Amino acid sequence: MLSFPAGGHVIVFVCARCGAELTAPLSQVALPTHAHQKYGNGVQLSVLMEPGTFAVESESETWGPSWPSRDAGAPDAAAALGIHASADGMLSGDVTDSFVIAPGDTRGTVLIPEKTSGYCCGLDGTDGPNMACEACDLPVASRIDDCSLWQAVWLAPNAVHRHAVGDPGPAPLPWADLTAAAAGTPPYEPITSWGGRQLGLYHWWSWSPRWEAAAGRALAHLLAASGGRPVSVPHGPTADVFQRTLDALLSADGPTLHAALAGPNLPAPDTDTDLLLVPEHPQTGETWAPAGGTSAYLVPLPLGVWLWLAFPEPHLPADPPPQVLPVELLRDDPPSPRPDHLFRVDAGVFRHTLLRLPIACDPWLREVLENLPTYVRSGLF
Repeated sequence: MLSFPAGGHVIVFVCARCGAELTAPLSQVALPTHAHQKYGNGVQLSVLMEPGTFAVESESETWGPSWPSRDAGAPDAAAALGIHASADGMLSGDVTDSFVIAPGDTRGTVLIPEKTSGYCCGLDGTDGPNMACEACDLPVASRIDDCSLWQAVWLAPNAVHRHAVGDPGPAPLPWADLTAAAAGTPPYEPITSWGGRQLGLYHWWSWSPRWEAAAGRALAHLLAASGGRPVSVPHGPTADVFQRTLDALLSADGPTLHAALAGPNLPAPDTDTDLLLVPEHPQTGETWAPAGGTSAYLVPLPLGVWLWLAFPEPHLPADPPPQVLPVELLRDDPPSPRPDHLFRVDAGVFRHTLLRLPIACDPWLREVLENLPTYVRSGLF
């Protein structure tokens, strides 16, 4: 994850009942795409947020812990909030803004012993807030650290207030400075799990959970913009991520829509490009757009994933050729092993995103959602 605190005041969260400080000073950043991802089974995932940052999940995006809050309202409340294809079991009931921070940034809180539910390895927050204000015992947050979940603390929105401290910070970085300072997110990484074939911890190499989540959100936008027509994406890593699933979910009939990567330091896309895969600003959540605007549909990607797709880093071959390698390729560290399976899109992030797009009401997209378990079993997701 990239650490670029946004502009605006540095804030602390305080208890809504007694005013006690509950966090370290924090700067707001965009909510990570993988915030609610559930990855694998028994997998150890790292901390979601960088130290000193917080993110806001708007009410139309909420799918996290259940908070004691106002009633959802009339049956069409979901549509009013931007949820366009609600179905039984598909959406969370409570809808309100919430805030997420790193566990190490909490202050003045204690765990609630009777609220420590979890699957097997930690806390999952399904029993409601499991952290209380140390000063007045008000339940104020849910700590999440169970296996297969990103470690985070979600502050209960009705139990905390934001309090500005100090002067406003610097303005968000412009795109040119941002891309110069950022690094790409590698597409695969070592995964750590508890137990398994041997005692203790064990590791294996797999596609990055962040990439699978980013692809889930982007795929929902690609389908929404396609109208059911075929979509082609650039050859190489982008095709490895998207093309197999696009071909399986979309009709082969009709004119093909063309997607391209676009963004800072890339040539201007062709004027006949239908969809643009573009980066999202990690501080503000703003989606990059070409100067002067565009008629193409903008498909957002996290900056780290977009950087790797736009400027892929070279890898040494697993088995070096017998001839002498160029000096610039001689390294002591071996290349990273590659995953042993084709890329799979995160089904949960895909469904969550698609349900909140207006076109999700179209019958063919509802059919995609209904058949999602079959696609998961087939290895597309």
